[in-house]
Amino acid sequence: MNYVDENRREAVSIWQNEIQGVTVFLAEAERFAEKLGVYAYTAEEEKRHSWQRQGMGHYDYFAMNILLQKAAIALMILLDERPDVIHCQDGHAAVLPAMLREHEGYSHFFRHSGCVVTVHNAGIGYHQDVADLEFAAAVTGLPDRVIRANTLNDSFDPFIAAADYAVLNTVSEQYARELQETDEDVRTGGLGHALLQRGVRLAGITNGINPQDFDPAEPEKLGLPAAFDVAGGHLEGKRICKETLIHSLSRVKKRHRVVQHGFLAEKPEQPLFTFVGRLTLQKGVDLLVHSLESLLAEDADFQMLILGSGAPEFEARLIELADGDEFGGRICFLQGYDPDLAMQVYAAGDFFLIPSLYEPCGLTDYIAQLFGNLPLVHYVGGLVKVIDGTTGFAYQDHSPSALGETMWRAMTLYRSSPAGIKTMQQAAVRRIYEHHTWEKVVGRYLELYEQAGRMVCRY
Repeated sequence: MNYVDENRREAVSIWQNEIQGVTVFLAEAERFAEKLGVYAYTAEEEKRHSWQRQGMGHYDYFAMNILLQKAAIALMILLDERPDVIHCQDGHAAVLPAMLREHEGYSHFFRHSGCVVTVHNAGIGYHQDVADLEFAAAVTGLPDRVIRANTLNDSFDPFIAAADYAVLNTVSEQYARELQETDEDVRTGGLGHALLQRGVRLAGITNGINPQDFDPAEPEKLGLPAAFDVAGGHLEGKRICKETLIHSLSRVKKRHRVVQHGFLAEKPEQPLFTFVGRLTLQKGVDLLVHSLESLLAEDADFQMLILGSGAPEFEARLIELADGDEFGGRICFLQGYDPDLAMQVYAAGDFFLIPSLYEPCGLTDYIAQLFGNLPLVHYVGGLVKVIDGTTGFAYQDHSPSALGETMWRAMTLYRSSPAGIKTMQQAAVRRIYEHHTWEKVVGRYLELYEQAGRMVCRY
């Protein structure tokens, strides 16, 4: 892990376990362990060091990524494992194919191993790119010619670097089209079109889901108070889940992993809108806040529950709305994240908001649907799998008014046609089982793996 002016080494320990027949290795290192958050600094870290601002990405993100990739390569060599395919997830692992081919010490060992790189998020700030080209060369050990030949907007870009050495895909067909066939690529810094100029066509494969991992028929596994069956139309248990969670949130109290702001009045007959996720511009939280302010003032007969953390300005505004007297009992903000609580929110909600500016795939819409929580989505990227009026609600224009109008549509149907809501809930689950399980999707990835194997012949 060299720096420009210093030859360096870092120690890595490996943890190993077998989970459902799959051997899993975890890399432990001081560079990882010293962080309190996975991707960004936390409020606690900001208190310790003012420059580690809450929500800001780690300053050494590139070194963290390279350490992970070097550890993975070293482990495979240590175990004498020569994989048919190495599947690299996102920019965090996308330099590995170049290192395999350009490092003489690696290239012979991995001469029969193909590589696939999946782009989970191509947005600006998600490439894991680095502007310090000399540092990139030093820490990766890649030749200077490789570093300088694989820049985008004057930074060494892992996705661009992977283009000559791996098969590239992204996580939905629509997102692949947006990146390479539309002006939406401006949100990526031009990544999709830069790849096209190199002759690289992104494959689009919409992510799947394992429905059994989110089956409300097994409430004990998910921490739910009652069982229900969305596909079968047996939703009495979902009503119990809603009533139980609202009762729990009917007074502000100290919680284990989140801070509760505001409360929900015990009115389970009202439609409950929910949101679980990062509070960022990409997730459309700016629109969500504006729409809420208007709708809460216009309609007194719905409730809003938000679970998440993110940009301090969004957290502050949601705290203000939830803690204020004007909308008391109608909006609750659970600041932070708790996976057990998230399951309860999915199960309790009637409607799940996904107003993302862009969304490569989206998994929360699947999860919500499996719990009978109908998604309301901005019709973009992977969210186009939600069929408006059939498996959820969708809108085209990325604006507060469009989101607000769609929420009105959902509430109107909820109040006028409970049977119509039930039909949509059932249709959403059926469609997941028919089109979006991993069993349905895996064949597409096997095709990419075969393509990666053929690509090895170039080297």
